Amino acid sequence: MTASARDRRIVITGTGWVNPLAHSVEATWAALLAGKSGMGPITRFDAATFKTNFAAEVKNFRLADHLATADAHQDAGLNAQFALAAAKQAFTQAGLDRVKLNPRRFGLYLGSGEGTLDFPNYAGTHVAGWDDANKRVDGKRWAAEAYKRMVPVRETEQEANMTISHVAWEFGCRGPANNCLTACAASIQAIGEAFEILRRGDADIMFAGGAHTMIHPLGVTGFIRLTAMSTRSDDPTHAARPFDQTRDGFVMGEGAGMLVMETLEHARARGATVLAEISGYGSSADAYRITDIQPEGRGPAAAMHGALRQAGINPAEALAGGRPAVQYIAAHGTGTKENDKIETHAIKQVFGDLAYKIPLSSIKSMMGHLIAAAGVSNVITAIKVMQTGMIPPTMNYTTPDGGLDLDYVPNTPRNTAATGGVQACLCNSYGFGGQNDALLVSGAVK
Repeated sequence: MTASARDRRIVITGTGWVNPLAHSVEATWAALLAGKSGMGPITRFDAATFKTNFAAEVKNFRLADHLATADAHQDAGLNAQFALAAAKQAFTQAGLDRVKLNPRRFGLYLGSGEGTLDFPNYAGTHVAGWDDANKRVDGKRWAAEAYKRMVPVRETEQEANMTISHVAWEFGCRGPANNCLTACAASIQAIGEAFEILRRGDADIMFAGGAHTMIHPLGVTGFIRLTAMSTRSDDPTHAARPFDQTRDGFVMGEGAGMLVMETLEHARARGATVLAEISGYGSSADAYRITDIQPEGRGPAAAMHGALRQAGINPAEALAGGRPAVQYIAAHGTGTKENDKIETHAIKQVFGDLAYKIPLSSIKSMMGHLIAAAGVSNVITAIKVMQTGMIPPTMNYTTPDGGLDLDYVPNTPRNTAATGGVQACLCNSYGFGGQNDALLVSGAVK
């Protein structure tokens, strides 16, 4: 990369959000500061006999409420519909509906999960191979019924890349178009890679973010078998308990978050309002186990170090007055025993004694885990923290866990105005398979 490319600054000019709390950024932000929960019994299918029968579903969502051309996407999977609605919000906020764009310089990079599996639709409410009396069904008979009921175009919608196809078609993006599916790290990775595409000059504007839903029998069953989800079915509202001693796993969520990113030069030339700047991106692999984070946190620490190094921040140095150079961490904070412990340990490795002066919180305690859309949700949170000076809480934190002794902003939002607000945030995301990504986002753009 040339020196001029390294110096190219990348900013965020639009945001959009669809999640279990609300269908817009502002409504979601109000819900987060109010400590609301988006969790409840699963309604998408009959989960009464499942060990975990609750989730954080997106409620009362209609694409037609967001997009005039919704009928053109009638066969789109829920993940793509969520992404389209979030992209429309970001597109409008960025003012791109008021300018003439060069479609070849307008790209997208998403971290989108696979679409909702269609097999329950093939034979009414039957799960493959079983009838209503829970008796084994002849495989050939079920396959024949499935074939008759199959909607061919919906088969393509189960592919992870279909979301970028819908968004590109809707908004005329003919530039670089990519999708990654690195589990829960996907949307931070997508934003980071879009950042690099813009820095090297391959586009002027990028959509970046993520979308996912796994609230279907296969998705829920898989995570139950992995013992990764909370089984607190008697009290789903308080089931997500990041960093708390009584945590017993995450709560499955769904949704989408989208950003409009562009070079600062391009944003200024068209008179756009800049919301934040992306200052650094770091990525690493644990190379350890498929479902476990490396116990010493070397992967998460390496990703954080990479983002900070690219932003020119020495994590061990404080600003004048003793404030850390990073004033908030949007934590991955899933609520699983190992993840929260190792993330805490990794933050201490990176920041040393200053780690105790940096507030961090997990919005998963309210909206659940949006899987591939979790990372971009942290980035939108960071933008709102910098704009408002308010830090959303980690809800359901009642019992401290030994060694997990950082400032998790328990249960009540925090106003940082008295301490100078927040100018720089670190956003973390870690995925099954050992993917780790971190993004440094800053607010003041000169």
